[in-house]
Amino acid sequence: MTIATDRAQNAAIDATSLIEARGLTKHYNGFSLHDVSFTVEEGEIVGFVGKNGAGKSTTIKALLGLIALDGGAADILGHDAATLARPSGAALKERIGVVFDTVSMPGHLTVSDVASMYARAFRTWDQRQFQTYLDRFDLPARKAIKDLSRGMGMKLSLACALSHDACLLVLDEATAGLDPMARDEVLDLLRAFVAEPGRAVFMSSHITTDLDKIADRVIGIDGGRIIFDRYKDEITDTMGVARCRVAEFEAIAASGIIPEHELRYLRHDYGIDVLVPDRFAFAENFPNVPCDRMTIDDYLTLTLKGGVR
Repeated sequence: MTIATDRAQNAAIDATSLIEARGLTKHYNGFSLHDVSFTVEEGEIVGFVGKNGAGKSTTIKALLGLIALDGGAADILGHDAATLARPSGAALKERIGVVFDTVSMPGHLTVSDVASMYARAFRTWDQRQFQTYLDRFDLPARKAIKDLSRGMGMKLSLACALSHDACLLVLDEATAGLDPMARDEVLDLLRAFVAEPGRAVFMSSHITTDLDKIADRVIGIDGGRIIFDRYKDEITDTMGVARCRVAEFEAIAASGIIPEHELRYLRHDYGIDVLVPDRFAFAENFPNVPCDRMTIDDYLTLTLKGGVR
């Protein structure tokens, strides 16, 4: 099965793109980002998934102008992303809320110190909004950054990103370290954020169950290359995973219901999992073969590890 950029990546050109990556290429010793292209449109929450070392963080750094590219280009909010690395990009930075997978603030600062620092850095800083998030996240203003748990540190980073009138959030593992209730609270905040006109969220995450809940599209990357770009509902509402025995697998393969070049499967000791493009059509043809609803994690696993007939 050829898992390539599909109709989601080729969404209507006239849509408002808050991010447009065109052939991003970056070479390091032992790793390269190859021709990475995608868009993030107004009103979307786009999930970015892949195993460790797949190229997620490198892509995000390229989008934020933190690394020089060897090829390709990116526009962010209609401007060349390289502008973000220059003094002339200060106003553009105010419209982008960024959260990395670690708290990028000096450990000796208190939460109040962080607010003072951001107030000087961002003309659009909203102290009242920031205080609202501190209260909501139960973050003590006098606590030092070094004394915060990882989860509290991520909450602080999110509070900062959401308090300077950003219209685009770029999140790198922003829900890491949060307990399930806190993650659900953050997901609610992200839903409310994109409900306002002109906004979007681009978030990488290893916690694909979060993306199952809120993503509009999911982009997968592996070995520095985009391997899929699909609407989340296509994965979770239409696709399925057939749990079959060897004889059932052979019958499925022989039926032609899944084109041979798209028949992706994964063998286990207890049977074979098969990626089913349309689980409803599959159920009509093979009513005795269990076919579960697909999750993003299932799809990523079958795409990365599954064999092709």
